[in-house]
Amino acid sequence: METCAKKYGDIFTLQGGLGSLAIVYVSSPKAQQEILTKNNEYETPGSPILKSLLGEKSMLVIEGDRHRRERKLLMPPFHGDRMTKYGELICNLSKQVGSNLKIGETFIARNAMQEITMQVILQAVFGLYDSPRLAEIKPLITNILNVSGSPLRATLIFFPLLQQDLGAWSPWGRYKRQMQRLDELLYAEINERRAQLDPNRTDILTLMLLAEDEAGQGMTNQEIRDELMTMLVAGHETTATALSWALYWVHKQPEVYQKLMQELATLEADIDPMSIFRLPYLTAVCQETLRIYPVAMLTLPRVPTKSVELQGYHVEAGTIIQGSIYLTHQREDLYPEPKKFKPERFLERKFSAYEYLPFGGGTRRCLGMALANFEMRLVLATLMSNFEMALAEDQPVKPQRRGLTLGPKGGVKMIMKGKRMESAKKSPSVATV
Repeated sequence: METCAKKYGDIFTLQGGLGSLAIVYVSSPKAQQEILTKNNEYETPGSPILKSLLGEKSMLVIEGDRHRRERKLLMPPFHGDRMTKYGELICNLSKQVGSNLKIGETFIARNAMQEITMQVILQAVFGLYDSPRLAEIKPLITNILNVSGSPLRATLIFFPLLQQDLGAWSPWGRYKRQMQRLDELLYAEINERRAQLDPNRTDILTLMLLAEDEAGQGMTNQEIRDELMTMLVAGHETTATALSWALYWVHKQPEVYQKLMQELATLEADIDPMSIFRLPYLTAVCQETLRIYPVAMLTLPRVPTKSVELQGYHVEAGTIIQGSIYLTHQREDLYPEPKKFKPERFLERKFSAYEYLPFGGGTRRCLGMALANFEMRLVLATLMSNFEMALAEDQPVKPQRRGLTLGPKGGVKMIMKGKRMESAKKSPSVATV
């Protein structure tokens, strides 16, 4: 993408890839806004890859009235007071996972972050705690997500010709059986909770079961199942990856580390999670993390329903267009020295929704954005306030494609140096990087 942008500018076509399709890539904020907001001129085609992974009724693959209805039903659980109820849970889970890391031993940051984000999803979204069903769901989700964990394994998802069920020991056969078992567990949980519906529960599954549209119709079991899968994939893997990058950048740059620790030292012992969420430098660190290497490199594909003019070019109906979030975030006219990690840029100016769009934009913007931002800041603040860590390697960590996302190669190797004493938490100068 960078090579093409340097040679051709803000709009170019790449021929090849999956099925030799020609795909138009755009990166200017104006073009991003056009393809993501003009729903009367563009639509999002249902992706066979996402349908295979998430289901036919996932928000990411439905269109039109169905998409608008589903989004309206799912919006309330992810906003307002609902978020604050998850704050204490997120902080406690972060402390628990950090305490389980052995002092002096190397650990992979991404694995530790996945443990936190998985537990947040299972408890905040599913409302699942210790139970036999939870014990079986957790490893199944991990195994299924690992299918897209590397370019080689992801070929099973990307290329239908490889999707041959040759028995339980074949890669696709194993994947299908794991998905079938996960479905059985999810539907069992949905049916059980529907039969014993408790409106006092605050988990997102309960809120989905209670939701009704204007006609008084609720969500079907399949709709709920597919949205649960979407939250598992989009809200677990991605947040863990972003947190891994955040830990890398904070510990890679001493000046960033010191500024963040100074800000965290101003917090009281029993601080409200919303006060953590509003810390300006912590917010800027997380924003810059999502800018420099956005976990989702591209917007969902958009297809014009009729011929359109886009950045001075005539684009035929049916052409696949993708907004390159990565290239927009690398524009020097928006972000001087774009390869440098500089949180201050987010304190110095405000960027529009199409200049900075790590969660996409328009009606296709990630519904879990509020939860992801909340979780990312709380986890990072909790870990930095309670534990002293260091990078285990000096060489720069490179970004690497992980199936559908972009993550740190190797997952970021770190060393747990120990717990911070109460006095150290208030005095960042005693902490060493």
